[in-house]
Amino acid sequence: MAGGAREVLTLQLGHFAGFVGAHWWNQQDAALREPTDASEPPGELCPDVLYRTGRTLHGQETYTPRLILMDLKGSLNSLQQEGGLYRDTQLDAAIAWQGKLTTHKEEVHPKTPYLQNLLSAEGVLSSDGIWRVTSIPSGKGETCPDTAGRGLGRAGTRRKVHFLCLSSGPAPRTTAPTPKPPVPTEGSIRVWSDFLRVHLHPRSICMIQKYNHDGEAGRLEAFGQGESVLKEPRYLEELEDRLHFYVEECDYLQGFQILCDLHDGFSGVGAKASELLHDEYSGRGIVTWGLLPGPCSLRQEPQKNVYRLLNTAFGLVHLSAHSSLVCPLSLGGSLGLRPEPPVHFPHLHYDATLPFHCSAILATALDTVTVPYRLHSSPVSMVHLADMLNFSGKKVVTAGATIPFPLVPSQSLPDTLVQFGGAAPWTPLSACGDPSETRCFAQSVVLRGLDRVYHTSQLPPGTPVPSVLHTCPTGEEVLAQYLQQQQPRVRSSSHLLLTPCKVGPPYPHLFSSSLSQQGLVLDGPPTGAAVESIPVLGALCSSSSLNRTLGDVAEELTKLDLRRWASFLDAGVEQGDLEELLQELRSLAQCYQGGDSLVD
Repeated sequence: MAGGAREVLTLQLGHFAGFVGAHWWNQQDAALREPTDASEPPGELCPDVLYRTGRTLHGQETYTPRLILMDLKGSLNSLQQEGGLYRDTQLDAAIAWQGKLTTHKEEVHPKTPYLQNLLSAEGVLSSDGIWRVTSIPSGKGETCPDTAGRGLGRAGTRRKVHFLCLSSGPAPRTTAPTPKPPVPTEGSIRVWSDFLRVHLHPRSICMIQKYNHDGEAGRLEAFGQGESVLKEPRYLEELEDRLHFYVEECDYLQGFQILCDLHDGFSGVGAKASELLHDEYSGRGIVTWGLLPGPCSLRQEPQKNVYRLLNTAFGLVHLSAHSSLVCPLSLGGSLGLRPEPPVHFPHLHYDATLPFHCSAILATALDTVTVPYRLHSSPVSMVHLADMLNFSGKKVVTAGATIPFPLVPSQSLPDTLVQFGGAAPWTPLSACGDPSETRCFAQSVVLRGLDRVYHTSQLPPGTPVPSVLHTCPTGEEVLAQYLQQQQPRVRSSSHLLLTPCKVGPPYPHLFSSSLSQQGLVLDGPPTGAAVESIPVLGALCSSSSLNRTLGDVAEELTKLDLRRWASFLDAGVEQGDLEELLQELRSLAQCYQGGDSLVD
């Protein structure tokens, strides 16, 4: 890749992973659409880490996510698995068979109003198979070149080639007003493809046809079922072919990030996928994000809740065996069977029963905590990040985020950090309970989206200094000093970025009216303007809270009468596997018991 970008290949495994991934890629796309100027230096984040360039049969350049996703039959709705961008329509029309033909045509799902509006704003598909973009004046009497249509590679550029912003590349500065993007409604969102605005490569989508997304029958419910999927030559070879396609075109592959559902059978798919990556690509980083949707009620869905616990336990143990780092992500308060209230954010109003809402918040956290291995300058590789956090067998970490970071325009970063006091400044996002009274062994912290003017204190001369943070000359030193005060014996890595998280449509309207367009806390009346970007504080922690959480999961599993849940064992897991799981869970929990941090 140009500039020596250290590429990452993303795997999305499962339907909730698809929701999180759709928001994640939409946020990457929104960042790429930011107006740029050729005289400006490259941005802080390197898009080539996640994206790849290509070219269609019609010679159009594409810029698409380096992505493999797996989901079940019936989960795509109007999104085509293969699409038409890389297909020659003239060749399709030439059929060698001269005998009688019978055509079986599957009913096409209608596009959501959001996608219909988005496509009509972007352009039309011409008869020659080329996507013709609706011309938008560039401000100099020029029009932007053709780009690719939805379904596959979105034509575009890497960084400094100025194509129209609907391509996944940076947009030129224009004097023409930009039309407001359409906003999807919660009621119109059934699957993740209903709000995905990024175009995918033909080799991205891999469908598991033997299991259904909808209905009560033919569901991928258990860990053993998921493992068996990648034991079948058909699916294993398909995954291996796609891996080889993406990996072989990389110059500096640093590793893989896996977004994997933990609550259903995709935990087994993820376990086998991580094992394959570990065996085939030794030495590369494998960072796994185990995803769980909103809290589940034991009273309403007892079998699903028990299966969730079993799948999560098997998933965490097997994923940690083959990954460099594993982090569960959830808005729930607990991994156990007893329902706990979802976590609270002071400036967000979300519905924990809606995957569209929960996945947006988790994607925002993910977009922040993954910053270290996506930087243009002085990036931390996935392997180095994992090595810093997972010492002494501590491969499972917790995540937390402050969404948005609550800065008042009349204050500075030191002022805001001091107001947190001794409490953890972020909301826990790994279903491990209250982080207070827990020990942190190592942490990676990212604060992004604050203008440089807020980084340091601007106290008038002669004013008493409220804290040592107010004496720091740079924002980086303010953040590092704060983390040192909070956790004096903890090894901390911190990054401070100007780049905010983009939360424009199709991101849901979750923000309180007390926020400005840039996500700052207003110290005056609401302006009524929609929030377009936000500052975010995110953290990954190797925490003693995992000792209690993993131990509690093991304890709950020992109390289960598995005779009531024989169908889980029938799916391919044996009694001996469960006994081994309990032993490995307890051993993993002990890694987080007592002990010291890296800093003595």
